[in-house]
This record gives sequence, structure tokens and C-alpha cells, in this order.
Amino acid sequence: MPPTGKRTPFALNASVLVALLAASSAPTPLYPVYQDRWGLSALSVTVVFSAYTLALLAALLTTGALSDHLGRRPVLVGSLVLEAVAMAALASADGAGTLIAARVLQGLATGAATSAAGAALVDLDPPGRPGRSALTNSIAPAAGMAAGVLAATLLIRYAPGPTVTVYLALALVFLLQAAAISVFAPETTRPHAGAWRSLRPRAAVSPPARRAFLISGAGVVAVWALGGFYSSLGPAFVHLVAPGAPQAAGGMVFFTLSLSAAVTVWTTRALRPRTATLLGCAAVPAAVALSLTGMHLVSLPAVFAAALLAGVAFGAVAQGSMRMVLARVPESDRSTTLAAYYVLSYVAMSLPAVGAGVLTQFYGLRTAAHLYAALVALLATAALLTLTLTRTGTRRRSTGRAAGSGGRRVRSGGRWRVPCGVVTPWSHGSKQ
Repeated sequence: MPPTGKRTPFALNASVLVALLAASSAPTPLYPVYQDRWGLSALSVTVVFSAYTLALLAALLTTGALSDHLGRRPVLVGSLVLEAVAMAALASADGAGTLIAARVLQGLATGAATSAAGAALVDLDPPGRPGRSALTNSIAPAAGMAAGVLAATLLIRYAPGPTVTVYLALALVFLLQAAAISVFAPETTRPHAGAWRSLRPRAAVSPPARRAFLISGAGVVAVWALGGFYSSLGPAFVHLVAPGAPQAAGGMVFFTLSLSAAVTVWTTRALRPRTATLLGCAAVPAAVALSLTGMHLVSLPAVFAAALLAGVAFGAVAQGSMRMVLARVPESDRSTTLAAYYVLSYVAMSLPAVGAGVLTQFYGLRTAAHLYAALVALLATAALLTLTLTRTGTRRRSTGRAAGSGGRRVRSGGRWRVPCGVVTPWSHGSKQ
């Protein structure tokens, strides 16, 4: 290990995740600028947004295991250089077509880089502080999205050529990070053959995770769809509610959601996964109701309060449901199960947003917002009922089994077990 130890490489890989997600959200406050400059419709904006998320999803499915074969460092360096090229393409975009092409390139680079950086963080997880990599992998993306929106919003307000400046600044950051990874980051895995075969798309839910995947799925779709709406049509929604508001307000509404999500991931990290997911799902109907109230009352503070609550919902459900799904998955199945989780998440983030763009095109944003809010609220309510009912059923079955064995629990090997071979949730290290 080089003299930098593990602390510097860990911080460097975490900064890569922050920068990647900052770049992903930087276009959000710029969408109104593009619409004014090129006459883009709401549908075009959602297509631009979805092109990135679907390309990212494709990269995650195909390159997720690439760094296991080639090494973390070469995959990261190559992806960061490609990310810088994508930033240059965004800076030079002159219409919807070139913007979509640049976003596709960005999505591919981001998917490959996030897989390698996330794996490197797990490799560098300090033995004395297990779990720090998982927490970093959860907080860094939301913090990065908040930073990207804030930076782009400030540049729109104070810098010349905001559609160029923000991307050139990010390109420089990525090139510096690529150089730093080359010099300061040790290789944390042993490269081996099979890189080409690893590019086959793989996504499958491990049998032990299927129940958790099913009962939390509706909530996952609800919060990611809500995030997709704010990320793509949030600025337009703010303009609908308050046409005279500063242009920066459109970007700040998604900044509010992202920052709230990051804080929520941190504050709910000690909760049981099921409890966090339940709390997040309960916040979704309140968030969409508050958002519609702000639209009808022409209240921008209500819209921002709704975004804050939506961030709470997103952060709690995203980290709670992921812990639920991965709690009992054997290590050999984690990558494919995580890929399946992200397939559901990114499809939920992109396709409903495109649907909202279509509805806006034909019926207006007001009608689209009502229908979108109803769909998201129904999904979250279904998840709430499913999570509550399955927990009640599990408790009744556990009580009956415990009663049949005398109601006794004994501690074995640091884990609680019910006699006669009946194992409680605690035996798996899960706090569901």
C-alpha cells in the first residue's frame, strides 16, 4: 500500500461519485434556457433527461463487473476521460439532437465510472469502521446532485455563457480526478480474464431477496418517478406556479429535493430498513398533495416544502428498500440483484417522466401534474399497505412458532435464535 494509506484513495473515490452525480443534475436548471433558445417542448426535455438515465442503466447492466476483470483504476480513468468528453459535447450542443447524443455518452461514462468507484469504496472499507462504504455510496449521489444543481444555478445567475461554463468546469474536474486516480489510488482488486464475457447484461433477483423486492417495489417506483418529475419538469412546474419567479428558482427546487434526500439518508441510517421504507412511503402522498396545493394556491413556498418532503421520501425509501433487498443476498448474487434493483429504479425515473412530457404536450402541465401525482400517491399507498400487512403476517407467524417452542429465544454465536431451528430476522443481521 502506498504511503497515502486508505484514507486518501477512499476520499478520492467518494469525490468521483459526487462529481459524476453533480454532472448528471447540472442540466436541470438549464432546461428552461434550452427551451427558450431552441424552442424545445416539455416532451423534448423529458426525452433528453430519459436518454441519460437509460444509457446509464445500460452501462450499469453491462459494465458493472468490468472493473473486477480489468481493475478499478483503468476503468475509472477511462470512464472519467470519457465523462470529460461528454462535458465538452454538452458545452458545444446546438440543438435537441446533439444534446441527446451528449447525454447518452454521459450516461454510458457515468454508469461505468460509478460501478468502479462504488466497488473501490467497498474494497477500501476500513476494517475498524465497517459499513462506511455503503453509507458513502448512499449519500454521495444525493449530495452530488444537490451540488450540481446549485453550481449550475449560480452560474446561470452570475457567469457568462452558463450553458458552456458549467460543463467546461466539470470537464476540468473529471480530468483532474483521472490524473489523481492514476497517481494516488492503488489497485484494490486482482485483474483476471473474462472481461469480454462480463459485458453480457445481467440482472436477476436472488431468491432470498425476492420477497423484499416485491413488497418494496411499488415504493421504489413511486419515489424514483417523483424524482424524475422534479429533475426533468421541476423548473417548468415552478414557472407554472410563479411565472414571475427568478429563473434560478426552477433549479433550486430540485436542489431542495436532492439535499433533503442526502440528509435523510444520513439521519435514517440507524433505522430498521422496513421502518425507513415505511416512513418514506408515508411521506409521498403528503408531498404530492402539498405540491398540488402550491399549484392551486399559487404558492412557491408550498412547492419548495413539497420538494423538501419529496426528498425525505426519496432518501428514506431508497436506502431502506436497498437494505431490505440486499439483507439476505449471498455475496455471489449481490451484483446481479443490485442490477435488478437499479433496472427498476431507473426505468421508474425515466419512463413516467416521458409520459408526463407527452401529457404536457397534449393537455398541459397542470393536467399532467394532477395525473402524475395521483399515480405516485397510489403506488406509495400500495407499498405502505403491502409493507404493513406483510410485517403483521410475519409477526403472527413468528409468534406462533415461538409459542410452539415454548416462546423461548436463546442467544447463539451472538445471534438470537428460536429453539427447534426457527430463525428470527435478527439471525441474518437485518433490522427489518
